[in-house]
Order: sequence, then C-alpha cells, then structure tokens
Amino acid sequence: MMLLPAIGLVLIFSYVPMAGIIMAFQKYVPNKGFGSPFIGLKNFQLLMEYPDIGRIFFNTVYIAVMKIVAGLFVPITIAILLNELRREWIKRTFQTLVYLPHFMSWVLLSGILVDVLSPSSGVLNQLLGIFGIKPIFFLGDNAWFPYVMVGSDVWKEFGFGTIVYLAALTGINPSLYEAAEIDGAGRWKQTFHVTLPGMMPIIVLMLTLNIGNVLNAGFEQIFNLYSPPVYESADIIDTFVYRMGVQQAQFGFATAVGLLKSIVSFIFISLSYVMAYRLANYRIF
Repeated sequence: MMLLPAIGLVLIFSYVPMAGIIMAFQKYVPNKGFGSPFIGLKNFQLLMEYPDIGRIFFNTVYIAVMKIVAGLFVPITIAILLNELRREWIKRTFQTLVYLPHFMSWVLLSGILVDVLSPSSGVLNQLLGIFGIKPIFFLGDNAWFPYVMVGSDVWKEFGFGTIVYLAALTGINPSLYEAAEIDGAGRWKQTFHVTLPGMMPIIVLMLTLNIGNVLNAGFEQIFNLYSPPVYESADIIDTFVYRMGVQQAQFGFATAVGLLKSIVSFIFISLSYVMAYRLANYRIF
C-alpha cells in the first residue's frame, strides 16, 4: 500500500508518456495528433544529416564525462579530509555549509553565477583585475563555458556526495586502522590501503549510476546560463531538443533525437551494471 503512490507516479509520468515515442516516426501535426502521417525513419535520417549533430553529441559527452570524473574525485577527497578532523563541531559545520547549494535550483544559482562572473562588475573579474589580468567573459567565451559548467556543478553537488562517502567511511572497521598503524603505516598509507578499499563498493555504485547519465550534461543548468555566442561549446542534446521541439515546433524530429539519446543511455547503463559486477564483484540488483 505504501508503494502504490510511488508506483502510480512512475506509471503516470514515466510510462504513459512513452506512447509519444510514435511521434519519432511521424510528420507530427498537432491538430492530427497520433494520426499524423507516418514517415518511418525519415526523422532519424534528417538527424544524421544535420550539420551540427556531431558537435552537439561531442559537447554532451565532453561536459557529462568531466562532471562524472570531478563529481567523484572532489567529494571523495573532501570526505577523506573531513574524516581526519578530530573536532566534531568543525566537521559538522563545514558539512552543513557545503551541503546547502544542493537544495538550491539552477534558476537561483544561475542568477548568482551571472553576477559573480560578470566581466564588468563580477567579483571574480574584479579580483583578477587586482593582479593585472584582463576581464574574462566566462559565460560568453566558448573556451571557458564548459569548464564553468563543470565547476559550478561540482560546487552545487559535492556536498551531497561528501555525505554519501562519509557514511561509507563509518562502515570501515577501526581495527583495520589500528592494525595498519602497528605495522608502521602512516596516514597516507592508511588512506590508500584501508580507507579507499573500504570505500570502493560505494564508489563503484556511484560511478555505475553516473555512467548512465553520460548523455545528460545538465539541461537546467546549461539552459539557464548559455546564450547563442556559446552554442558551439554549450549546445547539448537536451537544449537542442528544446529548441527543435518547443521553439521551432519540429515535434517529430525532436522526439527522434530524444529517443536516440534514451536508447544510447540505456545501453551505457546496462554495460555499466555488467562492468560493476565483473570488475568489482558488486551487484545493484
């Protein structure tokens, strides 16, 4: 009975809308609905012939992979450093402060980032000006934009990841550290030979879950921060689908792009489950 509301939400918002997949094989006309003319794989052919589709897929994978790598490395490092603190109140205070951005929406954070990174009045550029560095248009320069997306995403989410890894650290048997210390292992060797192996199951789990998002570079974040001058490095699959489907009303074409993305994502997450089992002997289900 307790599961029924959750099952109902999944059915209504995740499975029922899948009927719209048929639009990918139609020249969809809103007033005709699903009775629109059937055109087979024509939308997919147009997708493959679209001049910028290679760049869009590259941007998506490039930004997503950087987010996955940074989203693992930073929280693990911070969790290990926090675990070394002996004053509990300092640990809890820092943990709370870094966790706060996780609860903020990208609509709010994008406004903050625009102000902070402004080339004329932004705090960061004013600091750079003190050292004689010319203002940088972080959100309007193709060379900087992907890295700003990765850095801001890590800033927003690493607090949540840190809590996950701190929980994993509590499961490590303290006697292992005592035995390592008796054998002459310092803090660094204890970290590499006791702490990291003890965290490996949760690291594998988080990596497995993230690999399925390799084509999800963060629509809400990029949509609120990008602009036409940075389309070359910022345009990803989700923003492309939004422009094609919502702004240009090419519903069938946009559905075809979304369907192709879903199929590739399904393959990636299936492979990640197999890899997690074979390489780390870890099974999610």
